Amino acid sequence: MKQIPRGIPCLTVIVVLFGYLSSVMGFTNMLNTIMRTAHDLLLNTVFYLMAMCVLTGALSRIFSIFGVVDLLQRMLKPVLRPLFNLPGVSSAGALMTFLSDKPAIISVAKNPQFSRYFKRYQHISLVNFAGSYAMGLLVIIFMMGHGFYTEPLYGLAGAIIGSIISTRLMQRLILREHPEYLDEDVIGDKEQEMATGKYETHPDEDSRQTLFVRVLDALLDGGKTGVEVGLAIIPGVLIISTFVMTLTFGADSATGTYTGAAYQGTELLPLLAGKLGFLIRWLFGFDAAELVAFPITALGTVGAALGLIPEMMAKGIIDSNAIAVFTAMGMCWSGFLSADAATLDSLGYRHFISRSFTCTFVAGLSAGIITHWLYFISTYLFESLC
Repeated sequence: MKQIPRGIPCLTVIVVLFGYLSSVMGFTNMLNTIMRTAHDLLLNTVFYLMAMCVLTGALSRIFSIFGVVDLLQRMLKPVLRPLFNLPGVSSAGALMTFLSDKPAIISVAKNPQFSRYFKRYQHISLVNFAGSYAMGLLVIIFMMGHGFYTEPLYGLAGAIIGSIISTRLMQRLILREHPEYLDEDVIGDKEQEMATGKYETHPDEDSRQTLFVRVLDALLDGGKTGVEVGLAIIPGVLIISTFVMTLTFGADSATGTYTGAAYQGTELLPLLAGKLGFLIRWLFGFDAAELVAFPITALGTVGAALGLIPEMMAKGIIDSNAIAVFTAMGMCWSGFLSADAATLDSLGYRHFISRSFTCTFVAGLSAGIITHWLYFISTYLFESLC
């Protein structure tokens, strides 16, 4: 392998991929389908998601400025310690990622007022804990906006269970390799004193502003953050969704031929999923093999995965169980292949990236399986009682 010139493996993969697509669809139809699918996703999915990001970003800023985060921290403190082995302030990190995305935990975790409560192993596992709720509000509102109101709540319950699995497993792996982290504080004594206010501090400028100005600033700053998140998901939605859709959907349903229209493809992923159809149906309750495209896409970005849902609904292959499972797996994974590495690296924990990937992947699968059976059992009991 070392004797192969650089660039040859990349060219080989590209030639094989596009050669396969063009052999099935035709070269011209392949290019037209790719461009038209990306264009339709940009107009009808990305801008819709961006609008939701702006609104949720403004709401998250309001919650932070006016003490809702602190209130939730005090309310959830008795729950977080026994379930997650984390201090109560961890709820602030989970809330921030729930209202925005995984990178939101970086600014929270680097704040001495926050990190002084943590031991080293707890601080590292915070990425797994808070990351299990990333873009949760966006995912839930998106599902409700398409007419599913109770199913996302099942998904939220599954994501919480997945978060417990991911956090506890990560802590176990960390302490197995670094047992000294059990008693090591994240910040030193001097930083502890500064964080607890023993050094002179300056008054908060925002406290001298009028209520109207504070609300307006919070809304505009939060909305600006939402725009940044909305712009950040564009490459993932256009590239990953287009690629996955091209491998998921088939030819024109009316004529059975390829016309170069948007959302046509080779049906490779459903074919591969069909080989494991019984296992996928038993684990996740998916009746259509095409539904596996959502969790596969969520590995890269949940925003792109959400872009698959409208077309799945148009084809009539989605049901309530799938929405519940999508919500759980979308929140737990939420593009961890692209986000977790950057997040851990920013916090100085780059050497734990592979372990975090393993824990998050296991947690996402567990969340999907648990959500399916939770929804199946509760639906079966409800129908039996009625």
